[in-house]
Amino acid sequence: MDLQLTQKCALITGSTSGIGFATAVTLAQEGANVVINGRTQTRVDQACERLRTTLPHAQVRGIAADLSTAAGVKVLLDACPEVDILVNNLGIFEPKAFEEIQDADWEQMFDVNVMSGVRLSRAYLPAMKQRNWGRIIFVSSESGINIPAEMLHYGMSKAAQLAVSRGIAEVTAGTGVTCNAVLPGPTSTEGVGDFFISLAAAQGVDLEEMHRRFFAEVRPSSLLKRFIEPSEVASLIAYLCSPLAAATNGAALRADGGLVRSMV
Repeated sequence: MDLQLTQKCALITGSTSGIGFATAVTLAQEGANVVINGRTQTRVDQACERLRTTLPHAQVRGIAADLSTAAGVKVLLDACPEVDILVNNLGIFEPKAFEEIQDADWEQMFDVNVMSGVRLSRAYLPAMKQRNWGRIIFVSSESGINIPAEMLHYGMSKAAQLAVSRGIAEVTAGTGVTCNAVLPGPTSTEGVGDFFISLAAAQGVDLEEMHRRFFAEVRPSSLLKRFIEPSEVASLIAYLCSPLAAATNGAALRADGGLVRSMV
């Protein structure tokens, strides 16, 4: 299927690995000019090189900027003042008991996961509306609906992304601009992989057994019963970026492996 994204400029935040990088690859395959973002120049350069190795003719450039602060967002906006597609993928997670989550932890989670997307969307939306075309995607999580007891502050930030995404969609009414959210389930990203390796070592089991326990005990409602591959989430994101998805606006679409049991 041709997603009609040739020469569209797509910025994907937090895209040096995981869902963000997989999205960059998928959009580049569809002919988009891709902007990769990460906090450090080294990671950004490595990601750009990996993408070019995978797709030698890809149009890709990288911008290093820490989007957890307004100053970092300005660095990115100065280097990339306009985009057709904004994928707000940047996010962090941190398993921690509620009683141990300090004010600084709540603030960092909100700044990284929510305010980065708020600031960029606010900056890019006016030109999108003026051109009468644009796509804004928030990569939220099923944790925005099923708030996880082991990381309440993460669930809070993902629920906030759903509210912001729907709110932005409201102000695009009657235009060719859309704003949607994607809700991945447990996904095989670099950060998740490292966490489960350490968890398996602490419990004295192999990684396969640790994964089995996770889906049996922590996420038993999963129908997939395995970690989702980043490319499986990226496929949905890429469709939402396409002109073919013009009738989908203000939606929260799941790529959760059937984990969320409610039908709405």
